[in-house]
Amino acid sequence: MPLTNTPKAYGAVTKTFHWLTAILIFTAVPLGFFANDLAHQVRDPAISTTDATVARAALLFSLHKTVGVTIFFVALARIIWTLAQPKPALLNGDRPAEARLAETVHWLLYGSLVAVPMSGWIHHASTTGFAPIWWPFGQTLPFVPRDATVAEISATVHYVLQWVLIGSVGLHVAGALKHHVLDGDATLRRMLPGHHPAEPTRDQPGHALPIIAALAVWTAALGGAASLGWFAQDGSAPGTAALQQVESDWQVETGSLEITVTQMGSEITGSFADWTADITYSRQPDPDGKHGSVDVTIAIGSLSLGSVTDQAMGKDFFNAEEYPTAQFEADILNAGEGKIARGTLTIRGQTVPVEMPFTLTIDGQTADARGGLTVDRRSFQIGEGVSDPGSLAFEVVIAFDLTATRSEK
Repeated sequence: MPLTNTPKAYGAVTKTFHWLTAILIFTAVPLGFFANDLAHQVRDPAISTTDATVARAALLFSLHKTVGVTIFFVALARIIWTLAQPKPALLNGDRPAEARLAETVHWLLYGSLVAVPMSGWIHHASTTGFAPIWWPFGQTLPFVPRDATVAEISATVHYVLQWVLIGSVGLHVAGALKHHVLDGDATLRRMLPGHHPAEPTRDQPGHALPIIAALAVWTAALGGAASLGWFAQDGSAPGTAALQQVESDWQVETGSLEITVTQMGSEITGSFADWTADITYSRQPDPDGKHGSVDVTIAIGSLSLGSVTDQAMGKDFFNAEEYPTAQFEADILNAGEGKIARGTLTIRGQTVPVEMPFTLTIDGQTADARGGLTVDRRSFQIGEGVSDPGSLAFEVVIAFDLTATRSEK
């Protein structure tokens, strides 16, 4: 069997690409469905999470992602090879409607084999979560930021176009079986091992209309998803009430409050969108050495923690439904050249003494402060069902950065 194509038969390289792609697709799709189903269990706030469940979900997702990246590169190589080869013409070109449908399905397959894994890869690179791709070239992509909007859009594109791919594969298989069983021609046979040339019909459908039809299908699929609101962003958790603003000597103008957890060896950083700080501060300490105090209230439901946000809200973790807020109360003291906030942190009803070192710069009526601390999640009874630090590390890093102005009185 020759390696290259002829106008009447496919070569060994093309056949290898075809069947390798088929094997990869029929591997990736079930893995994706199984992994997604297990992920719903992991992220469901009503379901307890165990080490075994998290590890199984991570394994399936890593397999799915790795196979998906393989499909992407195999598809690119296949397209390049196809462009360099003569393409055996259709055996049913004298039936225009059927022939154009076959060509449309081929274009949908080629485009989807690039777009589906690419959109999944972009989602992986733009979000924070576990389940790495098993390869030595890192987990990021050039020009793809870690951004919640990019992650949401790419995830939706991946979900929508996977159905276009699945539908195209189904039509492709159905067409091959029709040719083989009903028509009795060599369409399927000439893609099997061995040399199976067949005489194409004189009439052929051309590429213009099938390409336009394929573009219309992709546009309709994504447009339909947009009309259903699948691309809409909603940064707040359902039922999360906004915190009331507080009157403070120093009013926070801008700032961030972040946490970083490590799951399956991957760091996941998230931020709270809603928190308030009641701050008092004087350059001169009182007789006890206190420069002031800080009282921070945090809306737990406002946390965005990448792909594991829902899981974090569950009863085994923050249990946001029963404990909707966390609180940090501390006195501000000198600590060498910086400051330290010494007090208590309350999460899930568990109050733990903590010390948070931070730097403070005051310029007139404006103050900039940044700092952080590391806590043990077990002190707050968070994730007690996940006892393996390899699945979920015990240490959680809390960091803040804010700018505040002195209130006029």
